[in-house]
Amino acid sequence: MAPGMNKMPRVHGGLLRVALVAALASSGGTPARAHHSFAMFDTARPITISGVVTAFEWTNPHVYIELDVAEGAKVTHWAIELGSPSILMRGGWKFNTLKKGDTITALVSPLRNGEPGSLLNRVTLADGRVLGNGGPAGIGPGTSTSTPPSQQR
Repeated sequence: MAPGMNKMPRVHGGLLRVALVAALASSGGTPARAHHSFAMFDTARPITISGVVTAFEWTNPHVYIELDVAEGAKVTHWAIELGSPSILMRGGWKFNTLKKGDTITALVSPLRNGEPGSLLNRVTLADGRVLGNGGPAGIGPGTSTSTPPSQQR
């Protein structure tokens, strides 16, 4: 420590501990409780949407694809939620897998409230590659099976 610099008074350390304990108590004491469930998505009724990528957000805790889907003369903007970057990388994703302007087809579990948002099951890229939501295509959050589509009968 530099000359003339005093250690933090004990009272501040005590106040910090009290504040930390209070924060943990108010959150239920576990960080896992802060994470949302996937109950808002209708995983029993997946739908297929196709459109143009307007953004690919490679962020924690979840990656997002923003997609413009043409429905006749109307264009609807969809937000598609994926797993975390670390989980997606294990399934073959990279931060630059998608770019603005790419056309994709996605099998998604839509929001139960009817809004244009969803959880990704799997996506087919313009080059024909199929990627899942953190594992082989069809495996991961939002899927109702643990068997890849290529092995389903």
